[in-house]
Amino acid sequence: MNIKNLFKNVFLYKEPIDTYDFSLPENSYESKNTPNISEDSKMASHNIYTSLNVNIDYIKVKYNTLINSDIILREFKLNIKGKEYNSILLFIDGMIDSKSINDFILKPLMSKDCNTSTPAPTVITNNITIRRVKKFNLEDYIFNSLVPQNTMKKVTTFKEAFSSVNIGDCALFVDTLDVAFVFDVKGFESRSISEPKNEIVVRGSQESFVEKLRTNTSMIRRLINNENLIIENTSVGKVSKTKIAICYIKDIANNDLVAEVKYRINNLSIDSIISSGQLEQLIQDNNSLFPQVIASERPDKAANHLLEGRVVVLVNGSPYALIMPGVFIDFLSSPEDVNLKFQYSNLLKVIRIVAFIITLFLPGLYVAISNYHTELLPTELLFTIAASRNTVPFPIIFEILLMEISFELIREAGLRVPTPIGPTIRNCWCTNSSENQLLVQI
Repeated sequence: MNIKNLFKNVFLYKEPIDTYDFSLPENSYESKNTPNISEDSKMASHNIYTSLNVNIDYIKVKYNTLINSDIILREFKLNIKGKEYNSILLFIDGMIDSKSINDFILKPLMSKDCNTSTPAPTVITNNITIRRVKKFNLEDYIFNSLVPQNTMKKVTTFKEAFSSVNIGDCALFVDTLDVAFVFDVKGFESRSISEPKNEIVVRGSQESFVEKLRTNTSMIRRLINNENLIIENTSVGKVSKTKIAICYIKDIANNDLVAEVKYRINNLSIDSIISSGQLEQLIQDNNSLFPQVIASERPDKAANHLLEGRVVVLVNGSPYALIMPGVFIDFLSSPEDVNLKFQYSNLLKVIRIVAFIITLFLPGLYVAISNYHTELLPTELLFTIAASRNTVPFPIIFEILLMEISFELIREAGLRVPTPIGPTIRNCWCTNSSENQLLVQI
């Protein structure tokens, strides 16, 4: 009974508990001094203050600038129309392009001639000159006239500003303004586009997804040159806030399918997601033994499925796209099938289906025929199997299980062990073990 309970606790899925044990503070002093998580989360979305000193103090507390060495607060003076405004730039060192900040943000803002303005228009009526003077708005002047940046937006809460800074943008805070200006100046290192490693084809595209989300979406946009391609951004994870892109083609994809994908992703209550494999396990049904989502590293395969009406989900930091839904025949198809004549590609699919059936039923058929239905075997083959069985001290079922486990061990050794050691272990396992030689022969 103890062993049975142990296997249940280790291998079976347990429903999350809805009730938790907790204790209330015994006195009011303890309750007052205990930090409230909900209040802290509300403060994270607090509106930006008009006082720059208050904003700086809040930023230093939230980012722990006394400890963090990569959080940069660049303070400077902004001269506009003879008046100086204290300002700061907030960014993370290593995630931004320093040249973009120097040339397109700090240089225009700190320039002495930024206070030049065009003369006000004049109108002469009855020999009276009327000059129309428009009220000066510092926020509009910075946004529309001062900074030559095409990717610039205004945010009003600290949560929006911090979310942008955390992904490689920089935020500008100006005294007397209750908004912050966010600039896209990402410049962190990323892996360049390379050839696929797991889905190799002879005829077809030789590009694969990378870990950068915008690079992956651009590759799909380049393949599908259509304005109906929709790429919606969302974030998952209370702590990690991982960026996720949901891609589909309007008027081709089923609206119910798109709504179901959005519902499952947006209703995930989880602290962090790092890879697409984690997201795949969270959004698919647990009552099916077969996979329901296709994972692919090829942009052309993702584009073909989009044109078929599927939904593609991209996760920032993961070089694999999730294609949903996945049907059985999709896992027996190759990205190269679309580049071949349909007669040959259909023949390859039939061969893969036959190989799948053989892989699934051959061990059971071998045990059944060798132990219970020996009359189905030719006499010479039966004598050969019987002669080879004389020196084996194990039953056939144990040999089959040992063979399956041995093949899994060989595969794991070739994949997980470092490259210089993996092939050596695999070769030694196959050549020096007499049991494995017998199992391979069988």
